[in-house]
Amino acid sequence: MTDDHYDQLEVRDPEQRERAQFNLLPGLISNAMAGAPGWASHLAGVDPNAVTSREVLAKLPVLRKSALKELQAKAPPFGGFATSPAGRLARIFMSPGPIFEPEGFGEDWWRSARALFAAGIRKGDIVHNTFAYHLTPGGWILDAGARALGCGVIAAGPGNTEQQIEAIQHLKPTAYVGVPDYLKILLDKAKEAGRNASSFKKALVSGGALFPSLRQEYKQRGIDTFQTYATADLGIIAYESPAMEGMIVDEGVIVEIVRPGTGDPVPAGEVGEVVVTAFNRDYPMIRLGTGDLSAVLPGKSACGRTNMRIKGWMGRADQTTKVKGMFVHPENIAEIAKRHAELGRLRLVVGRSGEQDTMTLRAEATSADAGLKGKLAETLQAVTKLKGEVEIVAPGTLPNDGKVIADERTYA
Repeated sequence: MTDDHYDQLEVRDPEQRERAQFNLLPGLISNAMAGAPGWASHLAGVDPNAVTSREVLAKLPVLRKSALKELQAKAPPFGGFATSPAGRLARIFMSPGPIFEPEGFGEDWWRSARALFAAGIRKGDIVHNTFAYHLTPGGWILDAGARALGCGVIAAGPGNTEQQIEAIQHLKPTAYVGVPDYLKILLDKAKEAGRNASSFKKALVSGGALFPSLRQEYKQRGIDTFQTYATADLGIIAYESPAMEGMIVDEGVIVEIVRPGTGDPVPAGEVGEVVVTAFNRDYPMIRLGTGDLSAVLPGKSACGRTNMRIKGWMGRADQTTKVKGMFVHPENIAEIAKRHAELGRLRLVVGRSGEQDTMTLRAEATSADAGLKGKLAETLQAVTKLKGEVEIVAPGTLPNDGKVIADERTYA
């Protein structure tokens, strides 16, 4: 570890990295097929020893993240894709879907220390972690990396804002970890209450888009803010560095950008779906299609790190989207329709207001009475775990285009 880089892996020759990863890949695939029946079925006919290049890897089938829910329902708890039995894992999580994820034993199992280090977080920092610790793994992912760096962690989780402000004033954390929007809520509420939250000097955010205007506002308040890209199935995928030129792929994964709906890699610079292979012995992932869109950036980062760079999160390859750090799926809208048979078409419109994500459920109905709106708002929150507005529109108003989630946020 140096002042600028977490380890020498970050600055090695790209060809050396490629050789090292593809020397390890056959063993990962072999162990996955031998120890996990889901992988044995999914990769039937694949010779692990032959997968020694990106060209050969690209011929393997993609496992869609969107299919995990159904696969896990058929073969609990993990669809046959974990090589360690549930009773020998450190923790088990349930993310919205529901999709279940394991965590194995070992320091920094999710590989988040590297991303935290790139954000300027160092041994002795106090990290205020507002990702959820309850059922979902977000809090634990960043908690593990911060402790591996030698940081103290305030296990705040989301919500209980007044208590958090009290803790911030008393403990004076130097780093914030959480979704991009919530830091602004903490800072604004602290100012309103006459509390001191000026101890924050750096932040690592994920679970939603960090809009340029919000990053600039944090900068004006003395906080350098960085992004990391992670999922519950894969851990850290990529992260920002001080160069602020895209996101650098983590050393523990192989990233491909493929044409959505296929497994075919697209040329560098072309937008496609992020497909990830993760070197994890407990829960190996071989060409997991995340459903996220991104593109490869040419060249190397000015910070000296030599791994592939991607533009970051550029939306969804399907209609699934993230709102306030939580995935909302087309299946959620179908469930709302099932519970309210009197409605016509439904569309969830996702937007931004006051640097916060918003969502409005537009529903076709012959009646626009307040009782129906209230019941729909309750159902929306029950199904998505998020609050949103409801707008009743006349039958035939919504377009017949098959779209049930419209993300109208701009990411420029």
